[in-house]
This record gives sequence, structure tokens and C-alpha cells, in this order.
Amino acid sequence: MEQDFEERNRRYQSQIQEFCLMHDTLMSKVFEDKKCTELVLRIILDQDDLIVDHVNCQLDIKNLQGRSIRTDILAHDSKNVIYNIEVQNDDAGADPKRARYNSSLLDANITEAGDKYSQLKETYIVFITKNDVLGKGLPIYHIDRMIKETGEKFKDEAHIIYVNSSIQDETKLGKLMQDFWCKRGEDMNYDVLAERVSFFKEKKEGVNEMCEILDEVKEEGKNEGRLEGRLETLIELVGDGTLSTFKAAEMANMSEEEFKKYL
Repeated sequence: MEQDFEERNRRYQSQIQEFCLMHDTLMSKVFEDKKCTELVLRIILDQDDLIVDHVNCQLDIKNLQGRSIRTDILAHDSKNVIYNIEVQNDDAGADPKRARYNSSLLDANITEAGDKYSQLKETYIVFITKNDVLGKGLPIYHIDRMIKETGEKFKDEAHIIYVNSSIQDETKLGKLMQDFWCKRGEDMNYDVLAERVSFFKEKKEGVNEMCEILDEVKEEGKNEGRLEGRLETLIELVGDGTLSTFKAAEMANMSEEEFKKYL
């Protein structure tokens, strides 16, 4: 058993060494640490006194129709402001309407029946992007609703921020973006990030955690492949009249409405 364990770790070692904070697998583990998330938010928002109280990584948030987003980082600060931080290597994943959708879904999931609108918490949707998605050559973009006729802020307290990781200069933000692309802790600018990255790449306990995650990702991929194959068969059986959509949905362990989306 020990030999199998070590063999698995050796198999994944080269893959783990190629990870940086722009990669979901490493990013989700590093930012479970509140101090790491706190550092990122302090720099992006330019608020040195910001205190993070709680962090969730890779959390699913669903709407009423069952469609969900998996948040990279969801954090609350000491003033009860909520932050959804997304790392996006694909420009399509940081589309402005994706930001709008994330913002609306966040609002829908942080309110309870009977809450007054005035009780809505202030929210930030933060995209850290591989490329300059908005295309204006800036390191950071702050998006807030405004009253067009007066130029005043609308004050709905829903904010969207895009951070362009391709600009890696000597500012605090530029150095942070350098760290997001570093593969070795020793090359990073910020100690709190460097220590956490080194733990998951060099320490036995951290490497084991990473290997377990990679095993889970591999198994999820197999399960998704099996589900796709089963759905294809069920769709064919519905198409030729062998099964009703209700029965096919039941066999796929989903609602009839969900199954009809695949049709």
C-alpha cells in the first residue's frame, strides 16, 4: 500500500510542479488560507485594514432552475462585505454578462425570505484574467452602476472588478500578478503566498493533499464521461419512442425539465 501511495505521488509530482495560482487545483488550496485571500483583496481594493473572516473555495451556487456556478473563492470580510474572486484563463469565462450573472446569483443566495432590500450585503465580483479582457491596456478596471444624466454613482453596492494579470510591473498589484504566474514559492514577492505555495509543492503533507485532489479530478472526469454516454443512449431511446421523457429523466437521476434541456 505504501509503495502504491509513493508511486502515485511520483506520477503527479511533475504535474504539480507546473501549477501556479492561475491553475484551479493549486489556487483553491492556497486560498483556503484566510491570510492569502486577505492579502489579495487588500491589494486589489487598496484597503490595508480589510480583514477576511471566512473563505470558501470551489463552492457551488445554484439558481432556481438548477443552473450553477462554481466559485473559485467566496469570502466574507469583518464588515460583512462578500467577495467572489474568479481566476480566468479563458476570455469567454470573464465575459461581462458572466460577471452580471455571478453578481445576480450571489444576491439571490445571500438573502432569505422576508429580508428587506436594504439588508442586501455589499458585493464584489473580481475577475483575475490571463489577458486584458476589456482591451484598454489597464492593470485594473472598476465597474459600478451610475446615473447617466448626472454622472453620480447609483449606490446599489454591487461592484465588478477586472484585474489584468498580463501587467506585471513593480506596483503592489503588478507584483501580486507576478506571484500568480510563479511556479516556485522562492520566486514570489509576497511571503504569505510563497509559504503556502511551497507547502503544496515541497512538503510531504501538502503534496499528498494535491495528489488526492488530482485523483478526485480524474475520477470526476470518468464519471462525467459515463454520464454523457448514458444520456446519449437515453436521448436516442426517447427519440425513437422507446422511452418517455419522464422515464428517461428518472433513469438519469434528474428532473424531467433538466433532461429536456439535453434534448
